[in-house]
Amino acid sequence: MFRKLRGTYAVQAGDQIVACTLSSKLHKQLETWWENSHAPGLHRRVKAVHKITETDPVAVGDRVQFVPAPDGSGVIVQVLPRRNTFSRSAAGHGNLEQIIVANVDQVIPVFAIRQPNPKWRQLDRYLAVAEASEIPALVCITKTDLAQEQDRLSQIVSIYEGIGYRVIPTSTVTGEGVRNLAQALHGRISAVVGKSGVGKTSLLNCIQPGLGLPTRAVSRATGKGKHTTSHLEIYKLDGGGGVIDTPGTREFDLWHHPEDGGLAHLYVEMQPYIGKCRFGLDCLHRQEPGCAVREAVAAGEITQMRYDSYLHTLRHMPGMR
Repeated sequence: MFRKLRGTYAVQAGDQIVACTLSSKLHKQLETWWENSHAPGLHRRVKAVHKITETDPVAVGDRVQFVPAPDGSGVIVQVLPRRNTFSRSAAGHGNLEQIIVANVDQVIPVFAIRQPNPKWRQLDRYLAVAEASEIPALVCITKTDLAQEQDRLSQIVSIYEGIGYRVIPTSTVTGEGVRNLAQALHGRISAVVGKSGVGKTSLLNCIQPGLGLPTRAVSRATGKGKHTTSHLEIYKLDGGGGVIDTPGTREFDLWHHPEDGGLAHLYVEMQPYIGKCRFGLDCLHRQEPGCAVREAVAAGEITQMRYDSYLHTLRHMPGMR
């Protein structure tokens, strides 16, 4: 499924594009049982009906099965097993999962150095979700032509490259980094994520002229981005691959809460220290004595910025203070 807009879904079947709706069964989870497993021909019985835990059971990138209708449309009846998903807690509904995209090769968080001002903690949450989903991530920093503190830009690049992420600074004005990003997109299905106004769409139009994606400027009154992308779609790129320009999000809360190693397991630079604290895997790396993570922060092996981001995210997880 490569396009989703207001309850309609476009499915590519060979060379055909089929406009589909969803079967009502996809909005429910059925708990079933066999009345007699030794008697052939008997049907499965429904034991209970549960509400789904996703805001939408189908995501862009899903492989689906649909039933054709006489008018050429279709009804999606099944979502096939996913290779991965990139999800967040649905805004205003912390108990619901919002699957943004599925079956992608990489996630590219995009942050502007200015206009709007970046919130690096949100970048850390994007990266944590990518780690939880085992999806490679590449960081893109836009609007470098607006950088007033070049040392700060270099510092940010150094921090994230130092923990293993590739960082591509870009500018659609000077052309910096555009070719490098185009090469990183080649032959892959990539999901581009970030706040409104950071320049995701402008950058994609620069990479492939004529892509036709609409753009809007940052609001002068609020300094925040205006929503431009109103739907999700996989856009094919010349030379192979495709890109999903996701709608801008101002909030992004984690849906994945890993058990082994806790949240620290999703901060890659903390992984070598997990289990080495005095309290082992029970350590939350806050104020506990003998914490290997805190010792690494004090020694400069983990940056204070990323550690503070970890603590901020930890405080906002369910059951934490």
